[in-house]
Amino acid sequence: MPPWTQHERSILKALNTPAKIQDFVNTLTFRIVGTNETCDSPRVVMRNREAQCVEGAMFAAAALRFHGYPPLILDLASTKHDQDHVIAVFQIDGFWGAISKTNHGVLRYREPVYRSIRELVMSYFHEYFLQSNKKKTLRSFSRPVNLTRFNAYHWETSEEPLWFIPEYLATIPHTPILNRSQIGRLRIADSIEAAMTDIVEWE
Repeated sequence: MPPWTQHERSILKALNTPAKIQDFVNTLTFRIVGTNETCDSPRVVMRNREAQCVEGAMFAAAALRFHGYPPLILDLASTKHDQDHVIAVFQIDGFWGAISKTNHGVLRYREPVYRSIRELVMSYFHEYFLQSNKKKTLRSFSRPVNLTRFNAYHWETSEEPLWFIPEYLATIPHTPILNRSQIGRLRIADSIEAAMTDIVEWE
């Protein structure tokens, strides 16, 4: 895999905790999904200072790897009417946390306080709803995927798009979090909850 440049290493070296990685990811201009779609490598993300959720997760995974963590991402899968969300996950003292790139005030960083991946995923459940009808849409999650499986494709430093990574995430088994009866009983978000999602970081 092509090595990091001295400039890239200086950026990554400073991001020596998950919280610092999240702070850096927050500074990246959010690329609105559906406009000028990209799936850039961490190298390109660092250069352009732009990312959507998958790019943010892959960058976070690369930064975590630089500091000795396994580079893990997972897919949060929604209904067909909503969009999936991809996060980078990490463990500290056996507890799971997450780094997330999003444009909204929710679905963001999670402290490493969750005992299992499912417990971590469920922390996103109540805020994961459509703004149009306020229906909760999170339905399943993938296992954590170690991005070292893509080392042959130079996923950290490639100048080519990495669409094969989200495509892979979409094909692997996902664990359902609700049964049909639970789905039928879901309450829509109320007006105060809905107002929270009106707050965006990037217009």
